[in-house]
Amino acid sequence: MVKTRGKALVTGASSGIGRETAISLASEGFQVIASARRSERLNELTKKFPNIIPRPVDLSDPQALESFCNEILSLSEPVTILINNAGFAIRGTIEDAPLSSIRQLFEVNLFALIRITQASLPGMRRLRRGTIVNISSMVGKFPFPMGGPYSATKHAVEAISDALRMEVHPFGIRVVTIRPGVIVTEFNETANRLTGDILSRTAPDYKPVYQAYGEAMAKLFSNISIPGPELIANIILEAVLSDSPKAVYSAGPFVEELLRQRSQLDDDAFYQFWSGKTGLGDLKL
Repeated sequence: MVKTRGKALVTGASSGIGRETAISLASEGFQVIASARRSERLNELTKKFPNIIPRPVDLSDPQALESFCNEILSLSEPVTILINNAGFAIRGTIEDAPLSSIRQLFEVNLFALIRITQASLPGMRRLRRGTIVNISSMVGKFPFPMGGPYSATKHAVEAISDALRMEVHPFGIRVVTIRPGVIVTEFNETANRLTGDILSRTAPDYKPVYQAYGEAMAKLFSNISIPGPELIANIILEAVLSDSPKAVYSAGPFVEELLRQRSQLDDDAFYQFWSGKTGLGDLKL
């Protein structure tokens, strides 16, 4: 039997950043539990990489999540690398976002992350080592309009990560936060599909708000090369393999510039800056 470098768990592993991360870890000799809803995608990975173990699970289903966490707790070889990547978004103003959709967003993006982390920590504590990587976003530090609920989940992921980092440091466990910017994955396509035709549902008052924001974003990202998920997967692998990873990594178009503005400007100044960039600062209706 070939000895592996340890056991890793990647959530949201059927596409995008999660898929590329699972492949990277498997290629480095880790045995990878790849978790996602779409079993056919996971099975494709397993055919190419025998040390990837598919584990279909719907993290929005509390019973399925708890069953999955019980499996994690009962593993004979504990998970020592946890990549909390699963997540999705919905679009729309706060007034337009259904509360049921916001609840589901928090179930997957935050509560499932917390519960899977809780299930992984006992094994890491026993071994006195482990690395937890939580995928946040640049919107974990400031929101885009029409994305408040998603941003709220990532703000919460930032807080959980910062607290956890201090709590488990004495046990030799590292906690890393990754803040991607805009990345080419199925993420935006899925968000648009879940949101549906919001312009047909919103109040007439909001239509020029959506239009102004859409035009500003098209201008902001025009002629910009948007990287693929490999950029973030490589950073995750770097953090996992490092003897002393940074607490936070950020990457993607405009990320460093915008995060720098957020850290340097006070709240009023950043509001003026960001509302202007998003096309809503001078909009009067």
